[in-house]
Amino acid sequence: MKLQKFEFERKRGIYDCVPGDVVYDSSYDAHSMDICDFCCESLKDLRLAHIKTWPEVGLRVVLGKCKALEKLCLEYVHALNDNDMIALSRSCSNLKSISLWLDPQRYSSDISYCETRTSFTDNSLYALALNCPMLQIVDLSFTGCAADWPSEIGFTQQDFLVLIQSCPIRVLVLNTANFFDDEGMKALSSSPYLETLELILCEAVTDAGMHFIGQTPRLSNLTLRLCHEVTDVGVAELGHAHKLESLIIDCCSKVSLQGAEGVAKSVHYSSNFSDALMKAICLGA
Repeated sequence: MKLQKFEFERKRGIYDCVPGDVVYDSSYDAHSMDICDFCCESLKDLRLAHIKTWPEVGLRVVLGKCKALEKLCLEYVHALNDNDMIALSRSCSNLKSISLWLDPQRYSSDISYCETRTSFTDNSLYALALNCPMLQIVDLSFTGCAADWPSEIGFTQQDFLVLIQSCPIRVLVLNTANFFDDEGMKALSSSPYLETLELILCEAVTDAGMHFIGQTPRLSNLTLRLCHEVTDVGVAELGHAHKLESLIIDCCSKVSLQGAEGVAKSVHYSSNFSDALMKAICLGA
């Protein structure tokens, strides 16, 4: 009853994408709301990684009881859907940090068919925006999404920005967010709370986006990894604002060391592709 932090990570293996290795409980009733008997009302920090749930159950029963939850990290939780996020938002008004690492390419029961869309949609974003007024940290990562196929991700930039504009977001991390582009950066530039922004493999963000983000009132820390449409011209736009405390450039092929120097008080520059890719994988793969 006093538990405040819980982490569970399933060991990954070569059969992770095949849902046939699940053990069923013969006493389980999918329509019962009493399947979660334990008390987790004191839980503040929850991390679940590489586990499997099913659409008719999901995590909604557990999340609906975590009324004190402040930090939630869900890394590749199979069958995560809107019902889970809506239940979370209605119960966890104190939520301050949410990290969702999603893989739209999960195999169905027919191994020959691969689903290519997350079940996490705009409805979840609206629920979080409406019910989680203390949300400050958002970390979204999408694995296996082609740069030219944003429909794999189940929500739009417009509704994502509703969340950003409704909550006091201080830290934002986007990894392979194909829906996010320069218009999104323009919208972020008016965010009164944003202090830290990290973009990884965001192919639709260009120099124009750098111009916009340089105008963000409180932005002091910016990280760009594998963002190949940003050039020295865009980085120079950041320098004109004279606001950045820290700038990290990892393997952005069109940004040079000379272009990054002097843009922020602290500058880290690397052109090593393997190192940047490994960091991207560790952060969201």
